[in-house]
Amino acid sequence: MEIRTIGIDLGKTVFHFVAVNARGQVVVRRKGSRTQLLRFTVNLPQCLIGMEACGGAHFLGRALREQGHDVRLMPAQYVKPYVKTNKNDYIDAEACSEAVARPTMRFVPIKTDDQLDLQSLHRVRERWVVRRTAVINQMRGMLLERGITIRKGRHYIEESLPGILEDADNKLSGALRVLLTQLRMEMQYLHGQIEETDKLIERICGELEQCRRLVAIPGIGPITATATVAAIGNGAAFKKGRGFSAWLGVVPGEHSTGGKQKLTGTSRRGNKYLRKLFVQGAHTVLLQKTKQSSGLSTWLVNLTSRKRKQVATVAMANKMARMAWAVLFKGEAYRPPTAPQVIAA
Repeated sequence: MEIRTIGIDLGKTVFHFVAVNARGQVVVRRKGSRTQLLRFTVNLPQCLIGMEACGGAHFLGRALREQGHDVRLMPAQYVKPYVKTNKNDYIDAEACSEAVARPTMRFVPIKTDDQLDLQSLHRVRERWVVRRTAVINQMRGMLLERGITIRKGRHYIEESLPGILEDADNKLSGALRVLLTQLRMEMQYLHGQIEETDKLIERICGELEQCRRLVAIPGIGPITATATVAAIGNGAAFKKGRGFSAWLGVVPGEHSTGGKQKLTGTSRRGNKYLRKLFVQGAHTVLLQKTKQSSGLSTWLVNLTSRKRKQVATVAMANKMARMAWAVLFKGEAYRPPTAPQVIAA
């Protein structure tokens, strides 16, 4: 039995896989557990294996690579056009086997354990940040219903809440005071967890040579640097820096036809969390554009004179993304751009 490619439709406990020969004919169509799948592939000669990049794909991809197979992960939206007629798990697996053999298919690099650990750390931290913001907004809403207004921002509610709870003239009920006290304790607990996570991220950033080179770029700190390394590693998945910025979603979208180019607003595709970090960093750089290197400062001054603030921020995020890719892919230190020298006549 000749097997050239294998398509796997991933699941939590049951995996459907289809094996195809060199003529494109399906020779194996089975389903089984993760252990049964690995037991089937370990006895096969080296073949091309394709599956969608989803939960559990990176672990299974590393396990199959250790067996000597050529494993490639694909974005789910790129596999969908190869699904024929009705949809079921075997048809999805067959679509993976067909899509992985396409010469123009784009693939997702398999993440290492260190990258997955960094990714998990950032996801847990982001969940704590969202919860802390929700608690703060809930307290502000409760107090607003009682005629007490607090400015936006965590620092303002931390400063105002003790006085509000001790004030006997604001006519707050005892039950509400107890509830606000419990919400305040939850907010303080979440803030403590976030601070501990930030310290851990800073320590990891100092230990990784790639992150130390990234933090030299204006607007990129330990959080953005570690999130970038967790997402793209050394950046080898992209041929150029503009490919990374396009994947990040900080370039204009395009809807062209009939030979007429039509650019839309920012595409906002790719990693939403990483894009947010780059845009926030770009906003900080714009606020301190006069403190940057001569070349970058001149570029920012010219940009802000022609474009509004929001467009300039996204343009700076695009520039930061290209810098980050160059630093990771080429393995070189960041070199600040300098202004061109004007030669006197």
